[in-house]
Amino acid sequence: MTRHIDARDTVVGQGLSWLVATAFFMENLDATIIVTALPSMARDFGEQATSVSVAMSVYALTLAIMIPASGWMARRWGGRPIFLSAIMLFTLASLGCGLAPNLPLLVIARIAQGIGGAMMVPVGRLLVLDTVPPHAIIRAMASITWPGLVAPVLGPPLGGLITEHADWRWIFFLNLPLGAAAFLWALKIVPAIPAESRRLPFDTVGFLLTGAACALLIAMLDRLAAGHASWTIDPLLLVFALLAGIFAVRHSRRAEHPLLDLRALAFPSYTATIYGGSLFRMAVGAMPVVVPLFLLLALGFSPTLAGAMVLAVFAGNLSMKAITTPILERWRFRSVLLISGIINAVSIGACALLTRETPLPIMAALLFVSGATRSMQFTAYNTLAFADVIPTLRTGANTLFSVTMQVTLGLGVAVGAALVKLCQKGLGGSHPGPEAFQITFLILAICAALALVDLFRLPLDAGDAIRKPSQI
Repeated sequence: MTRHIDARDTVVGQGLSWLVATAFFMENLDATIIVTALPSMARDFGEQATSVSVAMSVYALTLAIMIPASGWMARRWGGRPIFLSAIMLFTLASLGCGLAPNLPLLVIARIAQGIGGAMMVPVGRLLVLDTVPPHAIIRAMASITWPGLVAPVLGPPLGGLITEHADWRWIFFLNLPLGAAAFLWALKIVPAIPAESRRLPFDTVGFLLTGAACALLIAMLDRLAAGHASWTIDPLLLVFALLAGIFAVRHSRRAEHPLLDLRALAFPSYTATIYGGSLFRMAVGAMPVVVPLFLLLALGFSPTLAGAMVLAVFAGNLSMKAITTPILERWRFRSVLLISGIINAVSIGACALLTRETPLPIMAALLFVSGATRSMQFTAYNTLAFADVIPTLRTGANTLFSVTMQVTLGLGVAVGAALVKLCQKGLGGSHPGPEAFQITFLILAICAALALVDLFRLPLDAGDAIRKPSQI
């Protein structure tokens, strides 16, 4: 899975990018689309809505635990069969979710969905990296990244629309035509890249340690996001998660065939996307949660008006699609990330200045800028991560990057919700008021600004290997 193949036809390479983008869209959409359907699902199952929310948690948990195994599967059996199997499993599991007669069977189907999603996107991205020529990586990664940014924003309103006008089960049936089309498309264009080794041993110790670290951390984050924080349970979960993570890192550095290959951390461009990039993803991951709550609870907007304002973020993401690739091909990654990152941090902090009297066009413009810079930053980080990593280390780099992205985006959601509640308690209010959200926005802005520190240590030519020669 590490041998580079020059694409004979750039159209095929771009087609593969859009195929993986479709998979990324489905995976991210299913993480959030059931949010607004939880009450309807609870009524059908005769359960509390809080109980049904386990269907969200178990999906995120399965993704985080199984992503490390995806790299080993691709190296052992080759990317094409694993990618095809992942699409098939995800699609069939979606059917199972839609047909589930009770909560336990829904949870089982969601676990199967998570396993499919965990293999689908990382292996798909690896196929793209091993197929497209270096000068086409920027365009390919931009194509893959954008749908994944859009899906979490579209998920809740789309889920509400389907639930209100049809039935919540169609939320999952929606994946059936997408999955079938993606499978047939994959049969046609996904190249048969030889497996690295049929005898590659599975790192059971690394899998258990990494899985334990992710499971404990996500369990703690889920408790925080649900408002079930405890000063006794949650610190213990965090401590055990950190210990498992430390032992996983130590094991990975010593094992002959580790599940998490850390050698790509020797490349400064990759390291920046793991450390600073994680802080950025945590900050922007919190915004889709904090902004709607701010508009609804602090400013008293109606759900319709709040939804319209949130769509400004989506519009910002959409506007960047056409210019992201030209910008990254024209200017160096370091400059783009610094300028875009500064604007993003300022736009997050500026949300603290919004009040009920702020003109709606100004509010929408600020959210638009936040969405636009978020899109640019996200794409630049995702592309830079693999720009300088040598082909033989890409599988390990892709696995570690995928795990880090999954966990830090989830961390952002939980931290955003927890910050609002902690600020509310600190201010002595029974409900979160404007001041609680103002402090939250400022903390998230500081987090986004700290993410830029790593960029000052980047070489000026970081990522130049995948930019067009005429632009270097």
